Amino acid sequence: MTNDLFTRIKEDKGPLGNWADKAEGYFVFPKLEGPISNRMVFNGKKVITWSVNDYLGLANHPEVLKVDGEAAIEHGMAYPMGARMMSGHSKFHEQLENECAEFVGKEKAYLLNFGYQGIMSAIDALVGKNDIIVYDVDTHACIIDGVRLHPGKRFVYRHNDMESFEKNMKRAVKMAEKTGGGILAISEGVFGMRGEQGRLKEIVALKKKYNFRLLVDDAHGFGTLGEGGRGTGYEQGVQDEIDVYFATFAKSMAGIGAFLAGDKDVIQFLQYNMRSQTFAKTLPMAMVKGALKRLDMIRTMPELKDKLWQNTNSLQSGLRSAGFDLGTTQTCITPVFLKGDVPEAMALVHDLRENHGVFCSIVVYPVIPKGLIILRLIPTATHTQVDIDETIEAFTAIRELLENGTYKKIATTMMQE
Repeated sequence: MTNDLFTRIKEDKGPLGNWADKAEGYFVFPKLEGPISNRMVFNGKKVITWSVNDYLGLANHPEVLKVDGEAAIEHGMAYPMGARMMSGHSKFHEQLENECAEFVGKEKAYLLNFGYQGIMSAIDALVGKNDIIVYDVDTHACIIDGVRLHPGKRFVYRHNDMESFEKNMKRAVKMAEKTGGGILAISEGVFGMRGEQGRLKEIVALKKKYNFRLLVDDAHGFGTLGEGGRGTGYEQGVQDEIDVYFATFAKSMAGIGAFLAGDKDVIQFLQYNMRSQTFAKTLPMAMVKGALKRLDMIRTMPELKDKLWQNTNSLQSGLRSAGFDLGTTQTCITPVFLKGDVPEAMALVHDLRENHGVFCSIVVYPVIPKGLIILRLIPTATHTQVDIDETIEAFTAIRELLENGTYKKIATTMMQE
């Protein structure tokens, strides 16, 4: 007799799910309420909010709200219905594609209904069973899932380690020579956990030597890095060498959707072969018109990016001056590294939110090694110097309690309840 599939699921809910009884509704699936801004409401209290990727402060900008509202009234949230290829196409979708392509310096762009499934589907379409993928071990889950769809060989290199990259590229070349396939390298422009930029300049320098193509996920770099917010490729001076460029609207653009950009023939191939777009609904018109407005503001209002970086530099320099370890971040993403276990992290974050009025994301095992805690702060253009000063003061207070064992004692009691 076979085992009931759900028996295993009920007994083991996974590394994160096993904490559900203690964490759900507070540490995971928390409810942040009110307008997206530097201060929101959590658990009935106003808190300084460092957990939203509204980098440029566009989510509730009056000009954005006006366009979003007018488009929603005119079109609702359904139009256009169907997939792009069938009945979900419009001149505004084309306009947005053209403007995105021009903005990131590529020949053509393809608008996607959702970022996560979009890049998964792009990887699936770009490579066949004879092709080889070489990718960074720290790439986002959407890339990992895309790579899992690949029926051919794949090699993973140590994070941002060019010696490891080249070692695995040599393996890929040897394999591709046997299969008759090509090679796709994948990196992120900005790695969202630690805030490091991908080693794009070093990677593209090896393209002629090893004859591979490069896909870059620039979800966090688009809008925040490079000339005019054009992304990490511009920041590093290698945009022309990125073969397929991906950016999302879910961060700097404060919306949903995404786009891919590259040479005309490659993007046209993706238009006709990406299953997540061929067999799924198009991006709603309200979001398309809203995205056009957001992109125009990124182009014409450099003060938004300037304010973001003013806040980023103030926050990061202040934390470092107070003795905090921010790792190797090179971007707005600000990870604060502390030492402790999962229950201690829960006690610490509870104190931070309830007694200091600071809300930030917490990252623990299994996302990072056991014994480490990352408090991840995302500065935005809407934050103020008062927010920054109060946060540094709060972090100084909680560090002392972590180091003297107070949170360990609290955690022991918490786990017994």
